Amino acid sequence: MINAVGNPQTLLLLGGTSEIGLTIVEEYLRKAPARVILATLPGDPLRDASAAQMTAAGATKVDVIDFDALDTATHPKVIDEAWQGGDVDVAIVAFGLDGDSEELWQNQVKAVRVANVNYTASVSVGVLIGEKMKAQGFGRIIAMSSVAGERVKRANFMYGSSKAGLDGFYLGLGEALRPFGPRVTVVRPGQVRTKFSAHVDEAPLTVNKEDVAALAVAASNKGKEIVWAPGPFRFVMIVLRHIPRAIFRKLPI
Repeated sequence: MINAVGNPQTLLLLGGTSEIGLTIVEEYLRKAPARVILATLPGDPLRDASAAQMTAAGATKVDVIDFDALDTATHPKVIDEAWQGGDVDVAIVAFGLDGDSEELWQNQVKAVRVANVNYTASVSVGVLIGEKMKAQGFGRIIAMSSVAGERVKRANFMYGSSKAGLDGFYLGLGEALRPFGPRVTVVRPGQVRTKFSAHVDEAPLTVNKEDVAALAVAASNKGKEIVWAPGPFRFVMIVLRHIPRAIFRKLPI
């Protein structure tokens, strides 16, 4: 349970080798020690290193459990295992796929894979986490979305559309859970300096993963529904959302 000064005792990271997800957990651990559960793909070569990173950051205990985003039939067992040792205070949903944008919209298999990981799997675990937190009467969910989902552009519409779906689901989940105590925070970063984005040119307002983590934790602690990273992206997106499509398609973004 979250203690009297607001620090969680147990943290669950779905996408247990995610750079941003691990950095969010580290942000919590800087404030107070906690038990950490890393839900990772079986055979992920970064499993051991991620667990060691959490131990070095101050985790009192690190549990690693198997989680295959595409195997939704196993998700109930995964979430039950995460809760087996007691209540989970904060669940961070930080897994996802991207790829070559031009290939994705012309390759049915790869397009469906991205959609299933980024949206379907996120809905699957969100429903299950929501059930657990509704029953315990408290908890925080941090869902990693993207500004790419706010106004989907031609350049990466497969990825952007999947994030738009995730974004809408978790905002709705937050509304549904609100009367029962749990809170949901949707994080909308722009480009973040990670291995995930290393293959693309750096865009304006690119931020470090530590900046995203600090904003995510602060927003969740305050019960905010949405946070942009960096903050000014909120105003950029207000403008972009209202630009007519005929003009929007000509913008160099």
